[in-house]
Amino acid sequence: MAIAALVAAVVIPSSSSAAVPAAPPLPAAAGATGEDNQVGIRLLEAPVARRDDPRAHMYIVDHLAPGTRISRRFEVVNRTDEAREFEIYPGAATVENDEFVFGTDRETNELSSWTKVSVDRAALQAGESIEVDALIEVPKQASRGERYAVLWAETRAAPDKKGNIGAIRRAGIRVYLSVGPGGEPISSFDIGDVTASRGDDGVPRISAVVHNTGERALDINGTLKLEDGPGSMRAGPYQLATVTTLAPGASGIVVAALDAKLPDGAWRLELELASGTVKRHLDLAVTLQPPGLSMVATVIENWWGWIGGAVAALVAFALVALLLLRRRRPATATTYRPRHL
Repeated sequence: MAIAALVAAVVIPSSSSAAVPAAPPLPAAAGATGEDNQVGIRLLEAPVARRDDPRAHMYIVDHLAPGTRISRRFEVVNRTDEAREFEIYPGAATVENDEFVFGTDRETNELSSWTKVSVDRAALQAGESIEVDALIEVPKQASRGERYAVLWAETRAAPDKKGNIGAIRRAGIRVYLSVGPGGEPISSFDIGDVTASRGDDGVPRISAVVHNTGERALDINGTLKLEDGPGSMRAGPYQLATVTTLAPGASGIVVAALDAKLPDGAWRLELELASGTVKRHLDLAVTLQPPGLSMVATVIENWWGWIGGAVAALVAFALVALLLLRRRRPATATTYRPRHL
């Protein structure tokens, strides 16, 4: 989904979810629900608290207490070369098997039933756009938990005289809404085993197991690069092949395909994974091997960091001990002796 600079809009306030225009334009992201050659859709505002979160400029990601509501503005664009009718509506979604799964047709769920759009049908000329407000209102009796939905823009092309069949095209914006009293649940993840293998096609692949240890769904993406290889070679950075969406408590695998020309041998691997503002970094020792063989990478210990930390701890301990000794030392009595003239 193409992401552009966001514009200011009037917002219905909630306890923690006022919206602001986005900062600078962001690049398109893999896994975006997005934009095709006929339907364009983009979010026009994000929560104040998430101004630095790239996910919040692409999707509606928020936390609401029962009985509160938010409004978010988005834009729909006719990317065809002719006038088209567009239908705009909320639809169901779930997170299953490491994917954000969209409901079929106009399937609904709890979150989509809480969502209303200010415009549900629009006739747009070629290249024309329209701004739409989505209002999400959480019932007072809503239970705690995270829900998922999609804001869809859909257009239908009728069969033409040339024999081309009709088609339905749609693009959407994902909605990740956490519901519950108090503050937002934490978002966190851990990186498990990292494995290097080379397929029969000769392409090396790095795969990492990721565990969602928080209470919100995550969209894991990232990069990796190789250094200190045979002949002091360097390679990368490489992007992950896809974005993996993990439900709370779920685990999945992320994969990056490397250059088939990379030689076998020992390398130093730097892995960076992120979901929004939650980031993890690992330095690993890995060996690329011939097809059919794989190897689990090992974490490179930062010995200098450990030594520096130990020295700092010893210095702090010594200072505390010195202060305690000074406090316990008995005061020395001073006798005043007048000077005889």
